[in-house]
Amino acid sequence: INELDLVLSDSPISSNVKVKAYNHLLGECGVSFFGSGKQVQKYRKNFPNSLHQAPFLLPTENTSLRRSLDNWFYSKNIQPSIIGEFDDSALLTVVGQQGWGIFPAPSILENELKKYGLQVVARTDEIHE
Repeated sequence: INELDLVLSDSPISSNVKVKAYNHLLGECGVSFFGSGKQVQKYRKNFPNSLHQAPFLLPTENTSLRRSLDNWFYSKNIQPSIIGEFDDSALLTVVGQQGWGIFPAPSILENELKKYGLQVVARTDEIHE
């Protein structure tokens, strides 16, 4: 339709979208779990089993990260206690800063999130973002 030149997305274009488009992977990284305060030490020990019933702040189900997380949780027999689901990653981060729960983010953001007083609970390369 010659109105858009580039889209940056966390997933490839769906085959049911009827436009001429090409997908190119720009990069990927693992996922880190972040928290604040005492929860970091509590859930860092015995990772990933320690995450079973842990309070979680998660992206909404329509994201590729959430689908990957759900599959990973299932494969590890982990049932998170979902405190909130967020469309906005900035809002998710703010709520995480307040200590409401652990939340996932691409590992490449670790240094940025540390600026906000958040700490890494653990990392995994079994989930890619």
